[in-house]
Amino acid sequence: MSDTVIRVENISKLYQLGEISTGTLSRDLHRWWAGVRGKEDPFRKIGQTNDRSTKGSSDYVWALQDISFDVKQGEILGIIGRNGAGKSTLLKLLSRVTKPTSGRIRVKGRMASLLEVGTGFHPELTGRENIFLNGAIMGMKKNEIRAKLDEIVDFAGVERYLDTPVKRYSSGMYVRLAFAVAAHLEPEILVIDEVLAVGDAEFQKKCLGKMKDVSEKDGRTVLFVSHNMDAIQKLCSRGMLLNNGQLHQQGELSKVLDTYLSINKSAGASFLFQPPANLEECPGYVIRVTIEDLAGTLLPEIPLWDPWQVRIRFKVQKTIPHFVAGMGINTSLGMPLQTTWSKPQDIRAGEYEIIFQNTDLAYAPGIYYLDIGLSSYLRTFQYISQTVALHISDVPSPQQTASIINTKSGLLLNQLETLCTQVK
Repeated sequence: MSDTVIRVENISKLYQLGEISTGTLSRDLHRWWAGVRGKEDPFRKIGQTNDRSTKGSSDYVWALQDISFDVKQGEILGIIGRNGAGKSTLLKLLSRVTKPTSGRIRVKGRMASLLEVGTGFHPELTGRENIFLNGAIMGMKKNEIRAKLDEIVDFAGVERYLDTPVKRYSSGMYVRLAFAVAAHLEPEILVIDEVLAVGDAEFQKKCLGKMKDVSEKDGRTVLFVSHNMDAIQKLCSRGMLLNNGQLHQQGELSKVLDTYLSINKSAGASFLFQPPANLEECPGYVIRVTIEDLAGTLLPEIPLWDPWQVRIRFKVQKTIPHFVAGMGINTSLGMPLQTTWSKPQDIRAGEYEIIFQNTDLAYAPGIYYLDIGLSSYLRTFQYISQTVALHISDVPSPQQTASIINTKSGLLLNQLETLCTQVK
């Protein structure tokens, strides 16, 4: 493999939907015998492409199909794609959390993975004990881990809680400690999923800087999944785009980003969301987000200068005191432009809709992404990061007469009040 540290050859992952029966001993023996002879599983059913926007007829779905790529030592690979594209499944296969249905993965060196909040931590153990546990799993000796302990604790900022069981940590503390452990215990390969979105902005910036350091100074390899295109652009040296479980494009980062933005541009004006994984702990969650005109008609493209609204439909499972829904608007590269939120209110179980209307601000033509958060007393229990796309067309509606005079216009086109008078 020379300087190639990860080689993925034609991997696919097939999942069965709905309830999975235990099968029979006879079937298991047939499957085993087919495997011994190098034949296909005789009971494997034909699966459908992983497209969540359409309803399929098969009970099987290809989360990934025929993926092949190489990653070289010291490279930072940015993996992007819409929700359900297969990004997290790919990282789970690389981290050996689950096995591919077909294909082969070869990895050279120790790998540390941060896939979701709490990954690799035992909830009953303290922060200190979990640091030593993770180091032991990675094959480090106790004195090697002890030498890194102060660095890890300082980076994570959890010194006061180091000897407290991690089950009492907030999700932010969990992620801070987990990232610090993964980054400082010197793995050759660091795999980071979207979990950094749980941390605050300052810690996210700190993590991005650390990932850049371990790649440039220590020659370690980083695989980074994010919906934040600004972070991807600043950090990564190469890009890979997944779409509906298939490798759509890989190579030069700027070209991959352009393709991703064009795919999202045609994605439509209605976005459906699955219930979160921690459904029992979550008091409410978003079901659907739509981009509309003020009459409620879907707008895949918003005509320049026209007003528009975002309708968020969400389900509440139990009474939520001091409920607030928030929405942020970002550029296509992830730079925040505007944040807005609803007035606090107490709400009971049921389904609700909240509408954010924009009648005053005129955004320049382009693609913008929305952050959506649901919270109670400032505690965010669901956060959707830059998944919903908002496309402002460069063509005004027939009712509008204004156009853009200067092609180098800023992001906001609202005109300031002006007064011209003759002074001489």
